[in-house]
Amino acid sequence: MNNSSRPTKHIFVTGGVVSSLGKGVASASLGALLKARGLDVTILKFDPYINVDPGTMNPFQHGEVYVTDDGAETDLDLGHYERFLDLNMSGKNNATTGQIYEAVIQKERRGDYLGGTVQVIPHITNEIKQRIRRLAEDSSGYNVIITEIGGTVGDIESLPFLEAIRQFRLEEGRRNTIFIHLTLIPFIPSAGELKTKPTQHSVNKLREIGIQPDILLCRTAYPLPKTVKPKISLFCNVEQEAVIEARDVDSIYEIPLIFYEQGLDRLVCEMLELKADRPKLEGWTKVVGGIRDPKDEVTILIAGKYTDLQDSYKSIDEAFVHAGVANEARVDVKYVETDKLDAETAADVFSGAHGLLIPGGFGERGVPGKIEAIHYARANGIPFFGICLGLQAAVIELARHACGLEDANSMEFDLMTPHPVISLMPDQEDVVDMGGTMRLGAYPCRIKEGTKAFQAYGAPLISERHRHRYEVNNHYRKVLAEHGMVFCGLSPDDKLVEMIELTEHPWFVGVQFHPEFKSRAQRAHPLFREFVRAALSYKRLHETGRRRGRVDRGESQPSLPESASAPAGREA
Repeated sequence: MNNSSRPTKHIFVTGGVVSSLGKGVASASLGALLKARGLDVTILKFDPYINVDPGTMNPFQHGEVYVTDDGAETDLDLGHYERFLDLNMSGKNNATTGQIYEAVIQKERRGDYLGGTVQVIPHITNEIKQRIRRLAEDSSGYNVIITEIGGTVGDIESLPFLEAIRQFRLEEGRRNTIFIHLTLIPFIPSAGELKTKPTQHSVNKLREIGIQPDILLCRTAYPLPKTVKPKISLFCNVEQEAVIEARDVDSIYEIPLIFYEQGLDRLVCEMLELKADRPKLEGWTKVVGGIRDPKDEVTILIAGKYTDLQDSYKSIDEAFVHAGVANEARVDVKYVETDKLDAETAADVFSGAHGLLIPGGFGERGVPGKIEAIHYARANGIPFFGICLGLQAAVIELARHACGLEDANSMEFDLMTPHPVISLMPDQEDVVDMGGTMRLGAYPCRIKEGTKAFQAYGAPLISERHRHRYEVNNHYRKVLAEHGMVFCGLSPDDKLVEMIELTEHPWFVGVQFHPEFKSRAQRAHPLFREFVRAALSYKRLHETGRRRGRVDRGESQPSLPESASAPAGREA
């Protein structure tokens, strides 16, 4: 669609009552519907915390850090945006209070304000609006920019952003901007009914600062009774058809279809006077059908150290959903805290599991458990997939248990190890600041033909996203290769190991990058797809083995019904 002659339209999404209502998924779902109508769409997330970015934040505090191609460490909602829209975001798609204030202070230090007093209004709000317009002026052009305001209405931290978007509507006009407010309609068991008062108060709080929502998304665990929408419409000054039911669903990938059924995308196009095609939703229907009605099921063990907050591995969880759809299977993810995993508990932990994934992480805590889990998977032929620290732990495990390097370790955990099979990257040796200084973003990787990695990608050159400081020590490549390790993916100059495999194993792959960041709802990442396929093969093989074992022991087998007898011309 040609964007050059049309002004960019803006949708602002706010939230009220409580956090974690799903503004990111709601924004992504609306964006997916508008994209399905042939519009060029992107999404911007404003985070109200003062950290410059989430890169130095504990995963228990913030969840995973999502990395874009250009190396920005961003909020995990950008993962939802990319997965739903199948578009690559950049650092321009996320801004924090810390970044906003940092930019304003730098301007003040340069004298850009000509000695004037620097204030929240207009200087901070102008910087916020400038971020929105900078994205709108992107060379590719957009029909629609959806801007999600983090936090909830009433938070002190969010006030500058809310004031900025209030001003933005005055400057851009009502035909070019709409406000969507996501709010909660709680069910009170003792009263046996849904309550609209929290939504009324949330909207009133918005109106106090000059923002009147045009559309309400009402998060609810139950269908809204016919009497509720008129009541919300009356008290919140919103048209009745603009009160949209955002009910709970089994899968977040159902939400675009739920919104479409209620005409959300049509309503947005009418309000913004957008000319758009009818949405093409066949892909979404296929994804939802694959999630609802899988033909098989497989159990994957994730041995990590941040399992108490599953948002720490949000992109991995979603990548398994996509890979499951691609394999017509449901992936049952079983989390294990590696602090509690050792040689004695490994067999019980792996009971019923058909694959092991070791995710990324930092610090020594939980690493011995990860190494023990990898050893068990390698020894028992269980499909293994290591990501970032997972690759490094796999290298340590092989060095210790196969190469005879008993004290092998990573320099991250033991600076004095006699066998530093994992070492600090040379360009990281003098780094002092922790934020934004790792190897971040997309880098190319050459893949060796004839490997499982090449089979998965089907291409000799790929690009994947990184977030790490440590790498495989090249001095140990030879001894590792002599014991079955294949360095199937290398940087173009051959200096950095990006991917490893084991020759004598059904499926044992480790990667230094984070493939989960490039998996999409309608396009599973090839490594996750092939890992799940290998786990399904392992499951079927062992189920067959158990059945054969019962026959060998003389145990009775269920007889075939007459309708299931062998085809004519074959032995039954």
